[in-house]
Amino acid sequence: MRDLRTVVSSGEDPQPDQFLLTGCCRHAITLKIDPIGYTFNTVAMMLDMLQDLARHRAHASASLLRAIRQHEISVQDMELRQLLHHIILANRFWLMLSLGIPFSVEQESRIPESLEALAIQYEQTHEQELQWISDAQESDLSRTLETPWIPGQSFSLAQAFMQVCMHSHGHRAQCATRLRLLSGTPPNMDFILWLKERPAADWSS
Repeated sequence: MRDLRTVVSSGEDPQPDQFLLTGCCRHAITLKIDPIGYTFNTVAMMLDMLQDLARHRAHASASLLRAIRQHEISVQDMELRQLLHHIILANRFWLMLSLGIPFSVEQESRIPESLEALAIQYEQTHEQELQWISDAQESDLSRTLETPWIPGQSFSLAQAFMQVCMHSHGHRAQCATRLRLLSGTPPNMDFILWLKERPAADWSS
């Protein structure tokens, strides 16, 4: 296995081969030569990133729920519960669509009567999602998804998963703001800080 930077700096003419991008990723990626220049097969890197985002999202969700549970006023706040339910509702919709499992809009749209019931739904959903994304193959990312809720448009599985990540990120920020307004203390949920030790989700109260 050769370091691409070593080949380039030596003035050699690179040949189609396997190169290791030192400091860029944890595995080798394929370098392909075409008439225009060099292109990289980034599918494996994308799958790695999506798996990391799933693990981080589970950790962030669990941390947020734990912070809310430790603040009684926030536990009883209906606005927070509605936001949290909206996040997991969208998450479950795209997860069920990706898995080919029927999604009951009527049943799923009901807001749980307690924060504890909602927390259980979060834990179960994230565990199901983590098991699925951990076993996913590179070829799965390009699989096409369609839904009658967004007619006339199709999405790749990778695009759907990114939608879940970005959607939940925005609404977690809203939840953190609401928690602070209620005099609670939001947890740190930054992805870049999570990367240091990659802690698993802690669903304890």
